[in-house]
Amino acid sequence: MSAKPRLTRLRDEWMARWPEALALWSKFTKLREPRWCFNKTEEKEENLSGSFAMIRLNDHTIVISLAQVLDQKLDPFPLEILGHEIGHHVYCPADLSDQGRMIARMRRALPTKEHQAGFISNLYADLLINDRLQRGSTLKMADVYRTLGNDSTDRVWTFYMRIYEILWSLQKGSLAKGEIDGSLEGDAALGARLIRAYGKYWLKGAGRFAALCLPYLMKDEAQQMRKILKGWLDTQDAGAGGTPDGLIEIDADEAEGAIHPALDDELTGIDMGETGEEDGEGDEGEAKKKRDAITPDSSSAGGARGQYREPFEYGEILKGMGVKLSPHELAIRYYRERSLPHLVKFPSRAIPESKEPLAEGLDVWDVGSPLEEVDWFESTMASPQIIPGITTVQRVYGTASGSLPEREPVDLDLYVDCSGSMPNPQAATSYLTLAGAIISLSALRVGSRVKATLWSGAHDYQTTGQFIRDEHDVLKILTGYIGGWTAFPIHLLRETFANRKPSDRPVHILVISDDGVDTMFSDDEKGNSGWDVSRMALERARGGGTMVLNLWSDWQQNQTLLRASREGWDIHRVQTWEQLVEFARVFSRANYGETGKK
Repeated sequence: MSAKPRLTRLRDEWMARWPEALALWSKFTKLREPRWCFNKTEEKEENLSGSFAMIRLNDHTIVISLAQVLDQKLDPFPLEILGHEIGHHVYCPADLSDQGRMIARMRRALPTKEHQAGFISNLYADLLINDRLQRGSTLKMADVYRTLGNDSTDRVWTFYMRIYEILWSLQKGSLAKGEIDGSLEGDAALGARLIRAYGKYWLKGAGRFAALCLPYLMKDEAQQMRKILKGWLDTQDAGAGGTPDGLIEIDADEAEGAIHPALDDELTGIDMGETGEEDGEGDEGEAKKKRDAITPDSSSAGGARGQYREPFEYGEILKGMGVKLSPHELAIRYYRERSLPHLVKFPSRAIPESKEPLAEGLDVWDVGSPLEEVDWFESTMASPQIIPGITTVQRVYGTASGSLPEREPVDLDLYVDCSGSMPNPQAATSYLTLAGAIISLSALRVGSRVKATLWSGAHDYQTTGQFIRDEHDVLKILTGYIGGWTAFPIHLLRETFANRKPSDRPVHILVISDDGVDTMFSDDEKGNSGWDVSRMALERARGGGTMVLNLWSDWQQNQTLLRASREGWDIHRVQTWEQLVEFARVFSRANYGETGKK
């Protein structure tokens, strides 16, 4: 029999079991039919690489390679495979957000092996799903792994299979074919207990499972096991095409969950004190009880709600989910999400009071106008002979002005220092970038246009060039990095306002920098004084100018800044870069909020 009819027959057989596979989880489960791939071309179109099955959380899709199912000799297991893939959509991880949170927790429990978090999350999710299917639906999940494992004696594979043997009360060695020493047996027992104990709240057990697996990754990073499971690493690219919200903030119990299961009293039944010994009724046990009573939800560094990840870690989490974006694109998403809580509210529309129309005279009605607009009385008064377009007239109406004044948004000309003393926003949190994002997105939200410039040297800068309304293009500039010597690009300020007309919108000029801002008042490449350029820009901008500067001492002790203040610049001092966030929030509300200046 040729390959195409065999694959078609396999597709039809498996498709007939699809409703039954959905019902394994609930009679109410609804999911679209899997994408069936008959050849390599179709697999490539679905981004299916190496595995015979995969899921995509972004569009709730299951993809099955029929040819690889036959090659792996898995055609007798339609319910097992389809039910497993459905379980990833309805149980673990179920959505992009929880997939990212699971990987984040595992990364904390995998020091030096953080890049393996995506692989370990796949193993953990498979354990949870397969255990529920094997016990609740009496499927042959063990036979699937016998087929995949091919009697491998790899230590990591043996550890993983031994967990299944304990979970399903199988004879030792029925799945795990390698050597099982005391250490591996104890770890497998803890793994099985963890799956059962945290089956309902599986996110809480994610860090614990990763810590349990860490010693088995130290030798060869489980390369042999990766080869065995290559055909069924179905969540490796589950996040492709999507970028979930909520991952920039650290979960409250994320850090404290990164512990070995042997230290978890919910699994061992032993309450451990700080010394690692069982708490008794003595002083140490009583001390721990008092600590827990005082701080029941306390955690180690990074565990408190409201703390944020660094952009690099955020990017690594998304990479572990299969999201394929450049560091620059990841930074754009990071700073956009982090700025959202600080933005001004969307403006409400002010509607003027209703007025009666005002009759202002007559005009010729032509044959292209609506017939109901003809004023027949005035037309017959003008001429008893009605000739359309010649003697026909229509009434012209005006409107009375509303009682509410028109609001004119103020555009923003933003200059953010990106010299060598500033952090790279794609690797570490840059509060200059964050402040710029808060202010720029607030301005765009109320209808203003933004011209963003990232500068380091006089000819070393990145800019949007014009005042624009594109949020992505503005953030693309703000999340860039230059890292050179410091010199303000005076010619950009000059060129922006040299030909500014009085009828153009007013613009507010904002400069975020440190003491290097004094280069703004040096001579430009044409010999023009920076003071003259600054004065001209403020006059023609008509929206004011602000400098927010990170300074050690009071700016009023600086003669250059004193003169700048006298010439119209509003100067604000911050002592730490973190204070820029509060400045940005207050500035946005003052200039772009409902009660701010319009």
